[in-house]
Amino acid sequence: MAKKAVILVSGGLDSSTVLAMARQQDFDCYTLSFDYGQRHKSELIAAQRVSDAMAVVEHKVVKLDLATIGGSALTDSSIDVPEQETSGIPVTYVPARNTVFLSIALGWAEVLGANDIFVGVNAVDYSGYPDCRPDYLLAFEAMANLATKAGVEGNKLSIHAPLINMTKAQIIEVGIERGVDYSTTVSCYQATAEGAACGVCDSCRLRKQGFVEAGVQDPTKYTNSA
Repeated sequence: MAKKAVILVSGGLDSSTVLAMARQQDFDCYTLSFDYGQRHKSELIAAQRVSDAMAVVEHKVVKLDLATIGGSALTDSSIDVPEQETSGIPVTYVPARNTVFLSIALGWAEVLGANDIFVGVNAVDYSGYPDCRPDYLLAFEAMANLATKAGVEGNKLSIHAPLINMTKAQIIEVGIERGVDYSTTVSCYQATAEGAACGVCDSCRLRKQGFVEAGVQDPTKYTNSA
């Protein structure tokens, strides 16, 4: 019987690649997305599209409202998404988001009897997010095995971040090898309702650069070619 895995899928380039990697490892894949008060819902449509294309066992969307605490350009419309490079932790960092998401993924994994959780975080192109670092993931995994019935009973829970040390170009190359259709993904922080990308936010810049460095034609629909 195939092993079960919960995969956090945002509808973006990285998480779609991770899903393809988990499938190649013969996991039965259960994808999890969050309607958390983000600026647009096109990424949720993309997450459903990607999950359908990769024939996952189940795709679940959990509704949260992180906009009630704000603190990020992604959840507070009064904070502009930066369109130029910035230093330090960017305003697109959503306070504690990965911890909240991984905690809910952990709960679903327990219910499913899954010992594996996959997440598309990356430390090379991580844009200054503190919850995308290897040390953070190791700490969360340790916590998960202390705080759950599964962990206490000896069913070790593992957090997989296969993209953690890859460049964006390497991620794209891995995804292409595994048949990911990147035209169906949405990475932009301020995409339109139809999923068109702005082309100038931090996420768009990293994505565009990745396709250039990979030598692969960028299939993304941009509203701004800058």
